[in-house]
Amino acid sequence: MVLRGCYVAIVTPFDKTGAVDEKGLRSNIDFLIGKGVAGVVPCGTTGESATLSWDEHNRVVDIALEQARGKIQVIAGAGSNSTVESLAAARHAQSMRADAILSITPYYNKPTQEGLYQHYRAIATQVEIPMVVYNVPSRTGVNILPETIERLCEFKNIVAVILSGDDPLTLPILACGGAGVISVTANFAPDNIIAMIKAFAAKDTAKALALHEKLLPLSQAMFIETNPIPVKETMNLLGMSAGPLRLPLVAMNERNKQQLIAVLRTCGFSL
Repeated sequence: MVLRGCYVAIVTPFDKTGAVDEKGLRSNIDFLIGKGVAGVVPCGTTGESATLSWDEHNRVVDIALEQARGKIQVIAGAGSNSTVESLAAARHAQSMRADAILSITPYYNKPTQEGLYQHYRAIATQVEIPMVVYNVPSRTGVNILPETIERLCEFKNIVAVILSGDDPLTLPILACGGAGVISVTANFAPDNIIAMIKAFAAKDTAKALALHEKLLPLSQAMFIETNPIPVKETMNLLGMSAGPLRLPLVAMNERNKQQLIAVLRTCGFSL
Protein backbone atom coordinates (compact mmCIF):
# COMPACT_ATOMS: atom_id res chain seq x y z
CA MET A 1 0.00 0.00 0.00
CA VAL A 2 1.24 3.48 -0.88
CA LEU A 3 0.61 6.34 1.54
CA ARG A 4 1.63 9.59 -0.10
CA GLY A 5 0.32 13.13 -0.18
CA CYS A 6 -2.04 15.15 1.99
CA TYR A 7 -4.11 13.24 4.51
CA VAL A 8 -6.42 15.14 6.83
CA ALA A 9 -6.73 14.50 10.54
CA ILE A 10 -10.41 15.32 10.51
CA VAL A 11 -12.28 16.86 13.41
CA THR A 12 -15.29 15.11 14.88
CA PRO A 13 -18.08 17.69 14.67
CA PHE A 14 -20.56 17.75 17.54
CA ASP A 15 -24.01 19.31 17.66
CA LYS A 16 -25.32 21.62 20.38
CA THR A 17 -26.24 18.64 22.56
CA GLY A 18 -22.72 17.25 22.33
CA ALA A 19 -23.65 14.33 20.06
CA VAL A 20 -21.69 13.46 16.93
CA ASP A 21 -22.94 15.62 14.06
CA GLU A 22 -23.13 12.96 11.36
CA LYS A 23 -24.44 15.31 8.67
CA GLY A 24 -21.64 17.78 9.38
CA LEU A 25 -19.04 15.03 9.29
CA ARG A 26 -20.24 13.90 5.88
CA SER A 27 -20.22 17.49 4.61
CA ASN A 28 -16.63 18.01 5.78
CA ILE A 29 -15.47 14.82 4.07
CA ASP A 30 -17.23 15.80 0.83
CA PHE A 31 -15.43 19.15 0.94
CA LEU A 32 -12.07 17.40 1.27
CA ILE A 33 -12.85 14.92 -1.51
CA GLY A 34 -13.65 17.86 -3.76
CA LYS A 35 -10.30 19.44 -2.94
CA GLY A 36 -8.40 16.33 -3.96
CA VAL A 37 -6.83 15.19 -0.69
CA ALA A 38 -5.24 11.74 -0.62
CA GLY A 39 -7.29 10.61 2.34
CA VAL A 40 -8.84 11.31 5.71
CA VAL A 41 -7.90 10.13 9.18
CA PRO A 42 -10.92 9.88 11.49
CA CYS A 43 -10.63 9.34 15.24
CA GLY A 44 -7.13 10.60 15.78
CA THR A 45 -6.05 13.31 18.20
CA THR A 46 -7.76 16.02 16.14
CA GLY A 47 -10.93 13.92 16.11
CA GLU A 48 -11.12 13.99 19.94
CA SER A 49 -10.85 10.22 20.05
CA ALA A 50 -10.04 10.35 23.75
CA THR A 51 -13.60 11.42 24.55
CA LEU A 52 -15.46 9.25 22.04
CA SER A 53 -17.11 6.08 23.26
CA TRP A 54 -16.07 3.02 21.30
CA ASP A 55 -19.54 2.92 19.70
CA GLU A 56 -19.10 6.54 18.60
CA HIS A 57 -15.54 5.86 17.48
CA ASN A 58 -16.63 2.99 15.25
CA ARG A 59 -19.56 4.99 13.90
CA VAL A 60 -17.29 7.88 12.89
CA VAL A 61 -14.98 5.45 11.10
CA ASP A 62 -17.95 3.87 9.35
CA ILE A 63 -19.28 7.25 8.19
CA ALA A 64 -15.85 8.22 6.84
CA LEU A 65 -15.70 5.00 4.85
CA GLU A 66 -19.25 5.41 3.54
CA GLN A 67 -18.56 8.96 2.46
CA ALA A 68 -15.16 8.26 0.94
CA ARG A 69 -16.71 5.58 -1.29
CA GLY A 70 -13.30 4.57 -2.56
CA LYS A 71 -12.57 8.07 -3.89
CA ILE A 72 -9.96 8.74 -1.22
CA GLN A 73 -8.19 6.58 1.33
CA VAL A 74 -9.32 6.25 4.94
CA ILE A 75 -6.75 5.67 7.66
CA ALA A 76 -8.89 4.80 10.67
CA GLY A 77 -7.76 5.76 14.13
CA ALA A 78 -7.44 2.52 16.08
CA GLY A 79 -5.25 3.20 19.07
CA SER A 80 -5.54 2.95 22.83
CA ASN A 81 -3.33 2.49 25.87
CA SER A 82 -4.86 -0.98 26.03
CA THR A 83 -3.56 -3.49 23.52
CA VAL A 84 -6.84 -5.42 23.70
CA GLU A 85 -8.83 -2.28 22.83
CA SER A 86 -6.40 -1.34 20.07
CA LEU A 87 -6.78 -4.78 18.55
CA ALA A 88 -10.58 -4.60 18.70
CA ALA A 89 -10.53 -1.23 16.92
CA ALA A 90 -8.12 -2.59 14.32
CA ARG A 91 -10.39 -5.56 13.68
CA HIS A 92 -13.38 -3.26 13.24
CA ALA A 93 -11.50 -1.08 10.76
CA GLN A 94 -10.37 -4.16 8.86
CA SER A 95 -13.88 -5.60 8.77
CA MET A 96 -15.19 -2.31 7.33
CA ARG A 97 -12.40 -2.29 4.70
CA ALA A 98 -10.50 0.76 5.84
CA ASP A 99 -7.33 1.31 3.85
CA ALA A 100 -5.12 1.42 6.94
CA ILE A 101 -5.17 2.14 10.65
CA LEU A 102 -3.44 4.81 12.71
CA SER A 103 -2.08 3.15 15.84
CA ILE A 104 -0.85 5.47 18.59
CA THR A 105 1.84 4.48 21.05
CA PRO A 106 0.09 3.53 24.32
CA TYR A 107 -0.22 6.62 26.50
CA TYR A 108 -0.18 7.18 30.26
CA ASN A 109 1.05 3.68 31.19
CA LYS A 110 4.42 4.49 29.50
CA PRO A 111 5.55 1.07 28.28
CA THR A 112 9.21 0.26 27.79
CA GLN A 113 10.62 -0.17 24.30
CA GLU A 114 10.05 -3.91 24.66
CA GLY A 115 6.46 -3.22 25.69
CA LEU A 116 5.95 -1.01 22.64
CA TYR A 117 7.36 -3.71 20.41
CA GLN A 118 5.10 -6.36 21.93
CA HIS A 119 2.06 -4.04 21.65
CA TYR A 120 2.54 -3.52 17.93
CA ARG A 121 3.55 -7.13 17.39
CA ALA A 122 0.31 -8.31 19.00
CA ILE A 123 -1.74 -6.18 16.63
CA ALA A 124 0.31 -6.80 13.49
CA THR A 125 0.16 -10.57 13.89
CA GLN A 126 -3.60 -10.66 14.40
CA VAL A 127 -4.82 -8.36 11.64
CA GLU A 128 -3.74 -7.90 8.04
CA ILE A 129 -4.74 -4.25 7.60
CA PRO A 130 -1.81 -1.87 6.95
CA MET A 131 -0.71 0.01 10.06
CA VAL A 132 0.71 3.50 10.53
CA VAL A 133 2.68 3.79 13.75
CA TYR A 134 1.68 7.08 15.39
CA ASN A 135 4.48 8.45 17.54
CA VAL A 136 3.67 11.67 19.38
CA PRO A 137 5.69 11.82 22.62
CA SER A 138 4.32 15.22 23.67
CA ARG A 139 0.88 13.62 23.95
CA THR A 140 1.68 10.13 25.15
CA GLY A 141 4.71 10.52 27.38
CA VAL A 142 6.58 7.78 25.52
CA ASN A 143 8.82 7.85 22.44
CA ILE A 144 9.23 4.86 20.18
CA LEU A 145 12.93 4.71 19.32
CA PRO A 146 14.43 4.02 15.87
CA GLU A 147 15.75 0.63 16.92
CA THR A 148 12.25 -0.41 17.97
CA ILE A 149 10.87 0.74 14.62
CA GLU A 150 13.60 -1.29 12.96
CA ARG A 151 12.45 -4.38 14.86
CA LEU A 152 8.88 -3.73 13.78
CA CYS A 153 9.89 -3.68 10.12
CA GLU A 154 9.68 -7.47 10.16
CA PHE A 155 5.89 -7.11 10.03
CA LYS A 156 4.84 -6.37 6.47
CA ASN A 157 1.60 -4.65 7.45
CA ILE A 158 3.44 -1.95 9.42
CA VAL A 159 3.78 0.37 6.45
CA ALA A 160 4.46 3.92 7.58
CA VAL A 161 5.98 6.24 10.09
CA ILE A 162 7.13 8.65 7.39
CA LEU A 163 4.17 10.95 7.19
CA SER A 164 4.51 14.23 9.05
CA GLY A 165 1.99 14.62 11.84
CA ASP A 166 2.86 18.27 12.38
CA ASP A 167 1.98 20.82 9.68
CA PRO A 168 4.95 23.17 10.22
CA LEU A 169 7.32 20.22 9.68
CA THR A 170 5.78 18.93 6.45
CA LEU A 171 8.35 20.39 4.07
CA PRO A 172 11.36 19.54 6.29
CA ILE A 173 10.12 15.95 6.58
CA LEU A 174 9.59 15.74 2.82
CA ALA A 175 13.18 16.92 2.43
CA CYS A 176 14.30 14.08 4.73
CA GLY A 177 12.51 11.45 2.67
CA GLY A 178 8.99 11.67 4.06
CA ALA A 179 5.99 10.95 1.86
CA GLY A 180 3.39 13.48 3.00
CA VAL A 181 1.44 14.75 5.96
CA ILE A 182 -1.47 13.93 8.21
CA SER A 183 -2.58 17.53 8.47
CA VAL A 184 -4.67 19.55 10.89
CA THR A 185 -4.66 22.73 8.81
CA ALA A 186 -6.03 20.87 5.78
CA ASN A 187 -9.40 20.55 7.50
CA PHE A 188 -10.17 24.00 6.12
CA ALA A 189 -7.20 24.92 3.89
CA PRO A 190 -6.06 21.88 1.91
CA ASP A 191 -5.25 23.62 -1.37
CA ASN A 192 -1.81 25.04 -0.58
CA ILE A 193 -0.74 21.96 1.35
CA ILE A 194 -1.56 19.74 -1.62
CA ALA A 195 0.22 22.20 -3.94
CA MET A 196 3.32 22.27 -1.71
CA ILE A 197 3.61 18.47 -1.68
CA LYS A 198 3.12 18.30 -5.45
CA ALA A 199 5.71 21.02 -6.03
CA PHE A 200 8.28 19.19 -3.93
CA ALA A 201 7.56 15.92 -5.73
CA ALA A 202 8.09 17.75 -9.04
CA LYS A 203 11.47 19.01 -7.72
CA ASP A 204 10.22 22.61 -7.75
CA THR A 205 11.76 23.36 -4.39
CA ALA A 206 11.46 27.13 -4.78
CA LYS A 207 7.68 26.87 -5.15
CA ALA A 208 7.46 24.34 -2.33
CA LEU A 209 9.44 26.65 -0.03
CA ALA A 210 7.30 29.67 -0.94
CA LEU A 211 4.13 27.71 -0.12
CA HIS A 212 5.68 26.45 3.12
CA GLU A 213 6.45 30.01 4.18
CA LYS A 214 2.93 31.11 3.25
CA LEU A 215 1.40 28.27 5.27
CA LEU A 216 3.66 28.51 8.30
CA PRO A 217 1.81 31.25 10.27
CA LEU A 218 -1.48 29.47 9.66
CA SER A 219 -0.11 26.09 10.69
CA GLN A 220 1.50 27.53 13.81
CA ALA A 221 -1.79 29.18 14.75
CA MET A 222 -3.41 25.75 14.92
CA PHE A 223 -1.35 25.08 18.03
CA ILE A 224 -1.66 28.30 20.02
CA GLU A 225 -3.89 26.21 22.27
CA THR A 226 -4.23 22.46 22.54
CA ASN A 227 -5.24 20.76 19.27
CA PRO A 228 -8.08 20.59 18.20
CA ILE A 229 -9.24 23.77 19.95
CA PRO A 230 -7.88 26.22 17.32
CA VAL A 231 -8.91 24.19 14.26
CA LYS A 232 -12.46 23.79 15.56
CA GLU A 233 -12.61 27.51 16.35
CA THR A 234 -11.38 28.25 12.81
CA MET A 235 -13.90 25.96 11.17
CA ASN A 236 -16.74 27.47 13.18
CA LEU A 237 -15.59 30.98 12.18
CA LEU A 238 -15.58 29.89 8.52
CA GLY A 239 -19.07 28.38 8.73
CA MET A 240 -17.90 24.79 8.51
CA SER A 241 -19.13 21.93 10.69
CA ALA A 242 -17.13 21.60 13.89
CA GLY A 243 -19.32 22.62 16.80
CA PRO A 244 -18.25 22.53 20.43
CA LEU A 245 -15.48 20.61 22.11
CA ARG A 246 -15.95 17.87 24.66
CA LEU A 247 -14.72 18.35 28.19
CA PRO A 248 -12.06 18.50 29.42
CA LEU A 249 -11.28 20.61 26.33
CA VAL A 250 -12.93 24.02 26.39
CA ALA A 251 -13.37 26.92 23.97
CA MET A 252 -10.39 29.13 23.16
CA ASN A 253 -9.84 32.10 25.43
CA GLU A 254 -10.68 35.48 23.92
CA ARG A 255 -7.11 36.75 23.64
CA ASN A 256 -5.99 33.69 21.69
CA LYS A 257 -9.17 33.81 19.60
CA GLN A 258 -8.37 37.34 18.49
CA GLN A 259 -4.80 36.28 17.68
CA LEU A 260 -6.19 33.42 15.58
CA ILE A 261 -8.59 35.75 13.76
CA ALA A 262 -5.72 38.13 12.97
CA VAL A 263 -3.67 35.31 11.44
CA LEU A 264 -6.61 34.06 9.39
CA ARG A 265 -7.26 37.53 8.00
CA THR A 266 -3.59 38.04 7.19
CA CYS A 267 -3.67 34.74 5.32
CA GLY A 268 -6.62 35.90 3.23
CA PHE A 269 -9.62 34.34 4.93
CA SER A 270 -12.84 36.34 5.07
CA LEU A 271 -14.53 36.09 8.46
